[in-house]
Amino acid sequence: MRFTFIAKHRGIWPVAWICEALGVSRSGFHAWLTRAPSQRSRDDEEIGARIRASHIGSYRTYGARRVWHDLLAEGYQCGLHKIERLMRDQGLRARPRRRGLPKDQGERSVIAGNVLDRQFTADKPNQKWVADFTYIWTAEGWLYVAAVIDLFSRRVVGWSMSATMTAQLVTDALIMAIWRRGKPDALLHHSDQGSQYTSEQFQRLMADNGVTCSMSRSGNCWDNAAMESFFSSLKTERIGKKVYRSRAQAKADVFDYIECFYNPTRRHSTLGYLSPIDFEREAGLA
Repeated sequence: MRFTFIAKHRGIWPVAWICEALGVSRSGFHAWLTRAPSQRSRDDEEIGARIRASHIGSYRTYGARRVWHDLLAEGYQCGLHKIERLMRDQGLRARPRRRGLPKDQGERSVIAGNVLDRQFTADKPNQKWVADFTYIWTAEGWLYVAAVIDLFSRRVVGWSMSATMTAQLVTDALIMAIWRRGKPDALLHHSDQGSQYTSEQFQRLMADNGVTCSMSRSGNCWDNAAMESFFSSLKTERIGKKVYRSRAQAKADVFDYIECFYNPTRRHSTLGYLSPIDFEREAGLA
């Protein structure tokens, strides 16, 4: 570290002065300058470049563990602690999470029980879907984003976006999910008790498709934790520090996050650090 300091500042002060101040010899410094980098230094430089590429490729959202799995997939043999050290050296860190949503003040009509009961795993696709919607601020006003996730692979199977917070918003997301995955058989759909999900329009869509309704208990976000986790990732990893000039700009960014990053690429800790599409592919479903 002292030799590095001398090399960095020798254009400002004479080398002899700095060596004397730091208690090292000039001959030792010059020998260090001409010495070939160690194998560890060369390895750190190569792996450090791949770490930075992985971090930037994830839109600067990956922490050490996900970066580590990226490198393992590329064939590098290294430990998690080395990834953490090299990320610290480069000043690379995942974006911190933050939360806070406006509240739905609409009236509730049909309230279903919590059939899901926080069982956020599924043995096969189209067995358990969770749904919710969130709010994104733009210069034109709020953009509302609804999504449906299959708990088998944590894949976003349906989504919709609108300038209004109506039953049509969540209905369109469910229609997309059914269109993509086919008419469900013995499917459980879980959401909160928002007025959009309790509406006659949405309840009729589920009844027509033989979907069983499940709802979180009032004021209990943990009953739909898997869905909360997705929206938290969306805001942390993509939209949290952005200001959108229009709803169209926000829509394009959310579409890119879901269809170009989250579903096909983003490594998910509950899936053994596979992406949702890769997980379904390994299960022979994609």
